[in-house]
Amino acid sequence: MAVNGDRHVAKRQRVEDLKSSSTPSGSRIFAPYRTLGLVSPTEVPFTAVPLGKTTFQVTTSIGNSLQTYDLRRGLQLVFITRPETPHTITATCAWKDVVFAAWGGGTAAETSGVWVFKREKRLAELEQPDQAHEAVDKLIVFGSWIVGCCASRIEVWRSDSYEHYTTITARATAVGLGVTGFSGAMCTMPTMLNKIFIGKRDGSCEIWNVSTGKLVYTISPLNLECGKVTALQPAPALFLLAIARADGSIIIHNVRTDKEILRLNQKRTHKNAVASISFRTDDLGAGEDGRKAGVMATAGLENGDITLWDLGGPRVMGVLRNAHNPPSSTQGGVAGGVTKVEFLPGQAVIFTSGRDNSIKSWIFDQQPFSPVPRILHSRSGHAAAVTRLDFLPVDADGSDAIGKWLLSAGRDQSLWAWSLRRDGQSTELSQGNIAKKARRLGYFTQNLETESSSRLEDLKAPEITCMACCMGRDAGMGTTSGGGPVWANVAARKSKQSEDDRPVSGWESVVTGHRGDKFARTWFWGRKKAGRWSFETSDGTEVTAVAMSPCGTFALIGSAGGAIDMFNLQSGIHRRRFPAPLNPAQARKLRLQQQNGDTSLVPKSGAERTFGPGQGKHRKEITGIIVDNMNRTVVSCGLDGKIKFWDFLKGTLNHEIDWYQMTAITAARYHRPSDLLALAADDSAIRVLDIETRKLVRELWGSVGKITDFCFSQDGRWVISASMDSVVRVWDLPTGHLIDAVRLEGACTALAFSVTGEFLATAHANNLGIKIWTNKVLFAHVPSRHVDEDEVAATLPSAIGEGGQALLEAAFEEPIPDGEQQDSIPSSTIDQLTGGMTTLSLVPRSRWQTLVHLDTIASRNKPIEPPKAPDKTPFFLPSLDKGPEQAVEPKQAEQDLIVTASERSRISALQRHTAERRITTLLQVTAEDQHHEGFFAHFKLLGPSAQDLEIRSLNPLSTPNELILFVHALTSRLVEKRDYELVQAWMLVFLRIHGELVGQSAELFACVKEFRQIQATEATRLGSLVGYCSGVVSFLRSAR
Repeated sequence: MAVNGDRHVAKRQRVEDLKSSSTPSGSRIFAPYRTLGLVSPTEVPFTAVPLGKTTFQVTTSIGNSLQTYDLRRGLQLVFITRPETPHTITATCAWKDVVFAAWGGGTAAETSGVWVFKREKRLAELEQPDQAHEAVDKLIVFGSWIVGCCASRIEVWRSDSYEHYTTITARATAVGLGVTGFSGAMCTMPTMLNKIFIGKRDGSCEIWNVSTGKLVYTISPLNLECGKVTALQPAPALFLLAIARADGSIIIHNVRTDKEILRLNQKRTHKNAVASISFRTDDLGAGEDGRKAGVMATAGLENGDITLWDLGGPRVMGVLRNAHNPPSSTQGGVAGGVTKVEFLPGQAVIFTSGRDNSIKSWIFDQQPFSPVPRILHSRSGHAAAVTRLDFLPVDADGSDAIGKWLLSAGRDQSLWAWSLRRDGQSTELSQGNIAKKARRLGYFTQNLETESSSRLEDLKAPEITCMACCMGRDAGMGTTSGGGPVWANVAARKSKQSEDDRPVSGWESVVTGHRGDKFARTWFWGRKKAGRWSFETSDGTEVTAVAMSPCGTFALIGSAGGAIDMFNLQSGIHRRRFPAPLNPAQARKLRLQQQNGDTSLVPKSGAERTFGPGQGKHRKEITGIIVDNMNRTVVSCGLDGKIKFWDFLKGTLNHEIDWYQMTAITAARYHRPSDLLALAADDSAIRVLDIETRKLVRELWGSVGKITDFCFSQDGRWVISASMDSVVRVWDLPTGHLIDAVRLEGACTALAFSVTGEFLATAHANNLGIKIWTNKVLFAHVPSRHVDEDEVAATLPSAIGEGGQALLEAAFEEPIPDGEQQDSIPSSTIDQLTGGMTTLSLVPRSRWQTLVHLDTIASRNKPIEPPKAPDKTPFFLPSLDKGPEQAVEPKQAEQDLIVTASERSRISALQRHTAERRITTLLQVTAEDQHHEGFFAHFKLLGPSAQDLEIRSLNPLSTPNELILFVHALTSRLVEKRDYELVQAWMLVFLRIHGELVGQSAELFACVKEFRQIQATEATRLGSLVGYCSGVVSFLRSAR
């Protein structure tokens, strides 16, 4: 239908291919939101600046953005800079109220630059010289200069205008050393105007004047084998400079006389390079009583210790063992080491950061005096890549923790609880006092100056590979553990557990399996600490799968040898094995049957196999265990390709599904509300079983490579999977279609879907953060058509949430293209399937019901009395009292509001003409071409009040009569058998408003009579059909 002018043109459906021709911009279902768990994951040292006289602000780099913490608030996160830098940040420096961040230059193709941030916003950018593509290793700001140290050059800017001033190029090194360039160590010296000290790779230290760009002096090393300069730091005493080199030596040098004052760190058998040096400036801490000045702290990347020196001796006054995690001995483990140590100016507080993704503050006690500080504040995350994720299930008491907590396990041998509502509540679940255990085992008894710290990773539980959680018996913070040792092996105890050791209310709610360990361990969720029990597998092999019963009382563990054991979490006692072991009588009976060749043991052809006591054990590694909702059936699967259904109470095998010749099962996930079990196999397929019928209901193909993790959505409609091709796929179970796919930068190693359906959490290889995605389907429709591989989108949540969308924001993004609005089978219209069907409209029921009862609603909502002015204005609102000069005379105000009757009549006529023109045009069009789609499409879009107004505004004096045109339109819609309930509602309102005019006009009366006859005919037809159907149903339900 085509019309001109103001006539409505019906929207024509797109008839082209459903696939979008443009490149997909992102996931259709999930929107990037934010990243959890990043504190200080890079080697870029923190930078601190005092904020007034009360606190300090510490800024760390998390890759492409900066995070600022307030020390007085307990290291609470206050700022996250945005936008993100184009490339990774390489150096930072805080100065006054701004922070400078250098980024890029890691490769020849990468651009580089220096941005200036104020609070969380980007303020400016430093002017970059031509051909400046080297990474800036360190930034310092002093006086009117900003200096950046690169590998072969020094860039100098002015701090007032951010203009580039000059470039200093590294000079050739001494003959025979074979190295050149700067090492990245740089500092300034108080009272030395425009001078900077720069360390070089040959071990020398150069003094440059940045104003003139000239070399002032070179401090040469005593020997040529000392290595590069790793750290430079001016001492509180004038003209004294601490120089650390790669061989581990530390020299206090007088730069004015070029003489060595002290040489430290010479007796150590393991000489570790010092990466950071700091001096205490409150004139305390040294000497026997700690009342003298001269304390220096050093730290390096090769261990997590901080060495404290008394320069009055000189001697090592103490070592802060394992202030940060040391480097791990396993590949892909904790990077470890201390990146920076700094005494806060004038404070007995030392601040540290490490490559273990943590920052910490330590305080020295003066009464009683302690040469080693104690922890004051700490903020950290996973120190190695995350390998396992799981949202906390619904609490038994229905608290507000639903969908709030996320459990994560990593290669750093830790278990973390993350709060999605408040970062400050996130914490690591305690594994006991590791430091106390280390002292008891003699880890800290070595000589302070000759030995380095031993690794403590062997004192922690191994890396978690599987975990299960049930909150049915968790008592929160009120859970009492009895004060016994954590993870006590029940089998090794000679005496029974006493009544005092048992918890008063609740017990452990988390069970974990660990790599290469035959023990499964329990955890108290409410108290965020390790539990009492460590459950050992019956065959002594590694724990590969764990599960908990829905009641929270029993824990089941599966082993690499195929054994399944069940333990009681309250008492820690072993309860059952699957299959249950044979007693002597059963063993003798089975042996006799085998000797006599009993044919009952061999299943007949076509009959379901039956299993006796002690039969049905898995022959290979267990990869999944689940317990049904009623504690009646245990389902297990393994690499032997078999799915076994066990009796929970007896431990006997009831049923078995054998896929041995087809595939091996690598993992299992259970959706408890729908009793669906999803199984991942080594053929890259996901198969879905119905536990009740024990039938295969879906096979989901399309993953490339090994499936790393998968899960159900909260309603059981989707299966979300991740594979080694770095793609996260979403499968729709009712249709079996792949409805969404997102390509990530790295392989996704773990994922979890929240029980509320709001968030999807993903973990990625070699990444310490946890990516959070929001579910857009909560507010928007997503088609279930199949997605091809060429439609896979590429996106990832940023560390700061930049470009991310919260739940409400994701609902109001751009609409889905017309070609994607339909599902896999396109249809031209949404009309009835045949002409004999009477269909309803898609308009919500509340819309036409409100129209019918609009008068009642208006009278009910009518105010009882006019609004009253408040007696007293609230204190937080500004006063509206005006002065005498601004006062307006009451009479003048009344005159300004007076509108004459003629003006009111003219305005009303104009408004009515404007409102009627649209509906009048549409009615005239429908009368001419007998197509009413435009009129009804426009009328459906109006609200109840607007529809009532349009019906009231129909003009009986126009030519042609608008009342007749309206009745003709409703009659034609009734003949088409469409929008049945809307037509009835509109006719009811029409007769209620214009009922008197129907009897006065013969032509209008005839039109209404025709409508009544067609309606009666249609009502009779529908009544006969309904009566026939009800009769058939009654006959089929009868007992005859």
